[in-house]
Amino acid sequence: MSTPASIAGHPIHPMLVSIPIGLWVFSLVADIVYLSTGNPDWETTAWLTMGGGVIGALLAAVPGFIDFLSVHESRARRTAAMHMGLNLVIVAVFAVNFWLRAEGAGGTLPYWLSWLAIIALVVSGWLGGHLVHVLGVTQPGANLARGEVAERDRLHRA
Repeated sequence: MSTPASIAGHPIHPMLVSIPIGLWVFSLVADIVYLSTGNPDWETTAWLTMGGGVIGALLAAVPGFIDFLSVHESRARRTAAMHMGLNLVIVAVFAVNFWLRAEGAGGTLPYWLSWLAIIALVVSGWLGGHLVHVLGVTQPGANLARGEVAERDRLHRA
C-alpha cells in the first residue's frame, strides 16, 4: 500500500473511521428515539455516543493526516484536502454540539447540528471513497509521479 500509516499492508485510517461514524449515526438515532419517546436515557445515550465519536475521530485523524502527507498527485491532493477540511468541520460541529448539550442548551439547535454534521459526514465519506476507489490513493504507486512509477518498476525488474 502507498500509505505509510498501515499495519501489515492495511491502511489504519479506514479501520478507525468506522468508530466515529458508527457512534455519531447512533447518536442521531438515539436523538430520534428520545424525541419520539421522551425517555431521558436516550438523550444521555445520544450525548455519550457523540462524545465517543469525537474522541474516535481525533484518533482516526492521526493516520488520516499521515496519509494526507503522502499524497502528491495534485487531483488526489485537492480531494484529500477537501476530505480533511470537511472532517475537521464535522468534528468541530460535534464538539460544539456535545458542549451545548453538557451545558443544558434547550431548543432544537443540538438536534439540527447533528443532522447537519451527519449530512456533511456522508459527503466526506463520498470524498474518501473517491480517493480510494477512483483516484486509487491506497494502491501501490498511487502517490508517485509517472516518472517515479516508471523508475520504481524498472528497479523492481532489475
